[in-house]
This record gives sequence, structure tokens and C-alpha cells, in this order.
Amino acid sequence: MRKTALPRPGAGPAGRTRGRRPGRRTLPTVIGALLVLIAGALGLSVTGGSAAAAVPAPPSGWTTVFSDDFNGASGTGLNRANWLYDTGIGYNYPGAATMWGTGEIETATDSTANVYQDGSGHLVIKPIKDAAGHWTSGRIETQRTDFAAPAGGQLEISASLKQPAPAHGLGYWPAFWAMGADARPVGATNWPGIGELDIMEDVNALSQHSTTFHCGVWAGECHDPDGISSGLQACGGCQSGFHTYSVVVDRTNTAAEQLRFYLDGSVTYTVNENQVSTGTWQAAVDHGFFAIFDVAIGGSYPNKVCGCTSPSADISSGAAMTVDWIAVNRTTGGSTGTVGGTSTGTSTGTSTGTSTGTSTGASTGTSTGTSTGTSTGTTNGGATGGGTSSPDYTASAASTGSGHARITFVPTTPAAYVDVHYLVNGAGQQNFRMTNSGGTWTQNISGLSAGNVITYWFTYEKNGPQYDTPHFTYTYTG
Repeated sequence: MRKTALPRPGAGPAGRTRGRRPGRRTLPTVIGALLVLIAGALGLSVTGGSAAAAVPAPPSGWTTVFSDDFNGASGTGLNRANWLYDTGIGYNYPGAATMWGTGEIETATDSTANVYQDGSGHLVIKPIKDAAGHWTSGRIETQRTDFAAPAGGQLEISASLKQPAPAHGLGYWPAFWAMGADARPVGATNWPGIGELDIMEDVNALSQHSTTFHCGVWAGECHDPDGISSGLQACGGCQSGFHTYSVVVDRTNTAAEQLRFYLDGSVTYTVNENQVSTGTWQAAVDHGFFAIFDVAIGGSYPNKVCGCTSPSADISSGAAMTVDWIAVNRTTGGSTGTVGGTSTGTSTGTSTGTSTGTSTGASTGTSTGTSTGTSTGTTNGGATGGGTSSPDYTASAASTGSGHARITFVPTTPAAYVDVHYLVNGAGQQNFRMTNSGGTWTQNISGLSAGNVITYWFTYEKNGPQYDTPHFTYTYTG
């Protein structure tokens, strides 16, 4: 679930980070105008299942600071003033991991056999296996490393791309991602502390995608090498058409910053600043980034998902990731409209609802049912139908047997997803997509001892927008 380049001390390869499009089509004027309006309403650059003729204009209040729509002649390479080609099997720095730190087996090249413009407005990254079984592919980075959200503002990195669609894809690993600027001078030997934003990853040609935030230290509060991740999510049609993948770095409230990941303008995953320590967050987020596209073959993520060693013997050669455009937009500060359908500048760092800090559910056992004193920095979800005036859920925790407890969340308004975040005795934050049974969402915890204090809170969807609840605590008595 990552694409970085630092090996675990005393161990084998670690994780890492990555990114696509085909023949350009000009949309009818009316549809093109409609897309611009939708993008403006969401605060995002959005295209759906077909390639746009040009990079979308930024929404009102945003400025495009970098873009490329890959309009070069057929078979040509990229503009090297804008793009840096990674070549070989890892950064050429002392201490940098081989195989890019992930165990993938391809060699990255700057050959137009692997990375080229197709003459129809697309970038193509094509992995190829030769007669001897050796793989080559492409991995490119923006020359610029200064894509940053200003304090009080926001940054959006977006690309419209089509995932590879091999007939046999066990071992394919396409990605679109960004790394902290300080990775480049030292070949990412300072990973994961400098931050990594995996905007789109898919493995094994599943037509899915995951998003991940890497930060901190190995096996630290960000759970690296896996990172804080959505895990693989459904991405229907992502191998047959173009879709827009985005991340927004939201620093409108510098005391409660946020990362939001989007697919076609809809939020798919959110990471909040308070999920990690302030120092870890600032080191990973509050600085410039550079963007990366690549297609790897084999490695830690495909292997983890398949429970095998990839690639498979019958893997298909030559299935390309195709990128229609990339755009980097930013605001200069303050609220500039809406992003993903939620307010972009109204968070105050405390609960904006009327929750008093007590659990709204019937917590059993010895649950204190009380808030930790502060909200997560975003609205608590509000009343049924999308308001923010009162809690719209019940939450509880209870013992389910020796060493076991269950956290339960029941939204009044049906939710498309509910994520729970919890810490036991204040250490080792865990993040899980809860299990839904008839509208009751649950997560089991094991390995508890009498006196353990569980701090927990929720992120949940309601009518499109995503909300965070205040924190609650529960004391396990055995």
C-alpha cells in the first residue's frame, strides 16, 4: 500500500509510491461547459469516463500552478523541463533502497518504448517484458517540488487517467502519487518522515484503487510501511475509461488540517491532522511536494493482496496506463467555496455542533461515554439530512468477553461508510472501515486488559459529505 524507497533497518525492501490515459476526444461544448460548472461547485478538477480535450480550468478562487495535457507528437518523449525520468531500479544515492524499496522487478527507462505521448493528447506508460523475461517500464516525476498548500489555504493535485487492463494482470502496480520535496536530494532515504500521498494505486488488475498517507517513522504512529490507508476500494470502469483522482491538502485551519482523497469529485478517504502527532503531521504535510506517475511490476503491495509472489507466469506484457492530464491547483488562503461538497474554511478546531461531549448512545459496561474535551476539528455530522446542529448517530462501546470489546456506531441517516479510529491507553492509533449489519456498524477489539482505556471517534458519510465525531472514551474492566 505504498511506494517509497527506504529499506527497513536490518530487513528487506520496504514500501513506496506512484500514477496514467488514451486517444483524445473533444467533448461537445455543452458537456464541456457542464463539467466546468460541476468542477467549480466542488472545488475540484473533474472528468468522468472519457478524456477531456484540455486541462479543466481551476474553480473560482483557485489558481493552476502546474499542468500538462500531453499534446506532443506521436511517439515523442516528455518535456524534460517539466518532467524528470527515473531510470534503473532505484535512486542512485548511498543508502537508497534497490528495487525502489518495494521489491518490484522492472527497470525504469526513459525509452519511448515505455514512456511516450501518443499524438492524441495522452501520456502512455507501458511495461514490457522481453524474450528473456526481463521487464522495463516507466516512472516519471515533476521537476518542480514546490507544490504546497499555503497556511490558511489549500492544494489540489489531480490527474485524469485510465488504469491498465491486461488480460492477465497479477503483478501490475500502477500509481499516481506525490512525495515530500526533501526526498529528492537524498533519494528518499528520509522516508516516510518527509510525507507521501498515494492518490491512486491499483494492483493485480483488480480495477480498484487505494489511497494512503505515509508519515513519521518505520512502525510508528502512521503504521508504516503500510501507512494510513483506505485499502483497496471499488473503482468500476477504471480500466475501461478515464477517471479523475485527486488529493486536497487542506490547511484552511492550521490547527485542524486535513487530507481528502477524491475519485471523480467524491470523497473516498480522509486523514485528519489529529490522527498523528503535530510534529509528525507538519514534517509530512506542511511543505512542497512533487508528483509521480509509474507502473511497476511485482513487489510488496501486489504480493500482499494476492498472498503470493508476483508476477504470475502468465502475466500479460504491454498493458499501459494512460494519462489525459495532470493539474496542480491552489488557493492563497481562506475559504474559497466548496471542495467535495463540504465547507472548505469553516472548521474552527472545536465541535461546531451542539454535542455536549457525552455519548449519545447507551454505552454499556464501564464506558465513560464522555468526550475527550475537544472535537476532531470538523463538524460532528449534525441533524438528519445534512445539517450540523446536533449529533446524527448513537455511539457506544462494550465488553464482549475476556479481553474483547466492541465499538458500535448507528447513524440516523444511512451512511455509505463509517471509519472508526481508536487508541488503547493513548498509543498506536488504529483506523478501520467498520462492518455494517443492517445499519449498525461495529468494530471488535481484542487483546485488552482490565483498566485499558479506549479513546475512539468516527468518520462517516452522510448524503455525500463526510463528517467526524467528537472523541469518546471507554474503560475496559475485564
